[in-house]
Amino acid sequence: MIEELLPDSVVSVEALGDDAAEGTRLYPEEEALAVTFVHKRRSEFAAVRGCARQAMEKLGVAPRAIPRGDSGAPVWPAGLIGSMTHCEGYCAASLAHAGDLASLGIDAEPHQELPEDVIASVALPTELDRLRRLAERDQSVHWDRLLFSAKESVYKAWFPLMGRWLDFLEADIDLFEDGGPAPHGTGAGAFAPGDPVSRDSPRGPVTGGPERSGGFRAALLVPGPPVGGRRIQSFDGRWTVRQGLLATAVTVPHGGTGAV
Repeated sequence: MIEELLPDSVVSVEALGDDAAEGTRLYPEEEALAVTFVHKRRSEFAAVRGCARQAMEKLGVAPRAIPRGDSGAPVWPAGLIGSMTHCEGYCAASLAHAGDLASLGIDAEPHQELPEDVIASVALPTELDRLRRLAERDQSVHWDRLLFSAKESVYKAWFPLMGRWLDFLEADIDLFEDGGPAPHGTGAGAFAPGDPVSRDSPRGPVTGGPERSGGFRAALLVPGPPVGGRRIQSFDGRWTVRQGLLATAVTVPHGGTGAV
């Protein structure tokens, strides 16, 4: 699912089900991080790192520990960039050689309505207006949850470039269904706006639902990251909804798109 949102230079590995962590060995540095985790959190932590290590192998890099930095962001082996995500019943990791992309971010969520108090804290008035118009056209997609996920992917791509927090309200995201502009043609987004520090998302079980896909554009409302000698002020991404899940992805090319 995730790989369809990303360019060919990105390797993605995903796992389904609650037993995805079976057989995944944690390295000592990771064990130290997981020592206080409850069983469910430990399983998610192990499963997504198992996916990341498989992606490393596909890129020709020997599997190794994925510790966390002081900010909570994953520390990737030299020469690699990546992003990880998990929700109940699903996890995925996407990695690329640092020479191929400047940054990337992925996120997966259960395809469910976002609690009203959450959407009020993460969406700008302009975004709420657009969400209402989208819902009038197509009520089969939980656009509010999709917006939340897109903001997570934007943040995960932003953080490695800037090394600081990006507030939910510092990126204005415009979602569209397929038929609109697709930055990479057959693949992913090109602009950028969490697992840097992944902000906790409302979780829920995976259920059935429609299949949809599209893209989004994120306008950064604060000074954006310098990429390729230019400062970029917007990021592009892709999204999909299927089998009770939704996923979003953002990639940032070295050339920088949306530059000023």
